[in-house]
Amino acid sequence: MGKVRIADDLTPLILESGQSFYPVDVAYETYGSLNKDKTNVILLEHSFSGDAHAAGDEINPGWWQALIGPGKAFDTDLYYIICSNVLGGCKGTTGPSSINPATGETYGARFPIVTISDMVEVQRRLLDELKINILLAVAGGSMGGMLALQWVAKYPHRVRSVIPIATTLKHSPQQIAFNEVSRQAITSDIDWKDGRYNIDKQPERGLALARMIAHITYMSEASMEAKFARKKKATPLGFGQKFGFEVESYLQYRGESFVKRFDANSYLFLTRAMDEFNLSGDSLFACGPLSDIHFLVISFKSDWLYPSAQSQELVRRLVSQNVEVTYCEISSTYGHDAFLIETDEQTHLIKHFLEKVATS
Repeated sequence: MGKVRIADDLTPLILESGQSFYPVDVAYETYGSLNKDKTNVILLEHSFSGDAHAAGDEINPGWWQALIGPGKAFDTDLYYIICSNVLGGCKGTTGPSSINPATGETYGARFPIVTISDMVEVQRRLLDELKINILLAVAGGSMGGMLALQWVAKYPHRVRSVIPIATTLKHSPQQIAFNEVSRQAITSDIDWKDGRYNIDKQPERGLALARMIAHITYMSEASMEAKFARKKKATPLGFGQKFGFEVESYLQYRGESFVKRFDANSYLFLTRAMDEFNLSGDSLFACGPLSDIHFLVISFKSDWLYPSAQSQELVRRLVSQNVEVTYCEISSTYGHDAFLIETDEQTHLIKHFLEKVATS
């Protein structure tokens, strides 16, 4: 993993809010080799709880392991893949758990409000540091899809193609509501302490509950039925029950494991950034026409968190502006998690799409 400082007192990051912010460090990973003309670069965007580790090995696999590597969708024999942890995250890039040099303590809830656009600006500075001017493609699912769309809205001249997966132009009231319930779970925890908690004593119960709530939205009714049905197992539930449903134990495990790898304040800041994201109307085309950019839009039939109707609205907006777009709704029972699980059909679609873009 690499790390680079992209903002300091001489070159501060000007946030969308107008605030000047520094220092900012960015953690990133790369896969494959950069060609001589630097024309084979693909920027991968992670979902809100993800990080820069998109691929690895059997011991330490990445979150999109099945799609990155020789002969895979993002073929490392052909392309140079970059993935960075976003601004506000907690996996190496500056975020709420980073030390504020002015105080010697973590920023906590005093971290500045950041947006999806701010995250893209940080990535733009990273690419400038790496002396990369053009992206063959920018791709991602969920929040990663928002970042990919923000890239073409903000820097259309630097992107040749976009692959937004299981995402949206803006959150619906229902999507905002789920995030708000999760945020309330965190801020209601007695250990949250207005975001000033000690890094080794974060609001674990609230964060675990937030993850449990969110994880329900990632699955579909069919996938939960197939995985759990109404099976039970011996589980002390704390109120006289000796047996609990397997789905209960699964959610508890997901929550407990999540708190070991994520920061509660990052959860608050990143979900708020997603809720504030809005490229509806003509916002997607604010910095120029996208007629020279190729789009591959993918959704999943059982995804009720980011339903196909939201991807189809994106497609309609692109078609209305004479943008070349390919759309595919993949039949899957895995719900929103399908973008991480349904790799075979995504591989087929992405490989052929990238081959076409690279030779056009």
